[in-house]
Amino acid sequence: MPGYTGTKDDYLKRLRRVEGQVRGIARMVDEDTYCIDILTQVAAVTKALEAVSLGLLEDHLAHCVVEAAKQSDEAGAAKVREASDAIARLVRT
Repeated sequence: MPGYTGTKDDYLKRLRRVEGQVRGIARMVDEDTYCIDILTQVAAVTKALEAVSLGLLEDHLAHCVVEAAKQSDEAGAAKVREASDAIARLVRT
């Protein structure tokens, strides 16, 4: 079971809000809105997705990594490596 199961509805609510924001950005482009205004909205969407990412990462560490570490050192190390790789991907963006 994923670590975010308890907060799944919150994540879905946030993602639906982001989806609406992205549709709004597309509408702004279609309507030839001023570039800076579009960039402001893109920055807001980016921040919202970052918040989702950080929440998922925290849930992963608190649940998946901790549970794997309880099973064995090897399983724990594998989950830590997996989390480190995910963090590296997030930092690159």
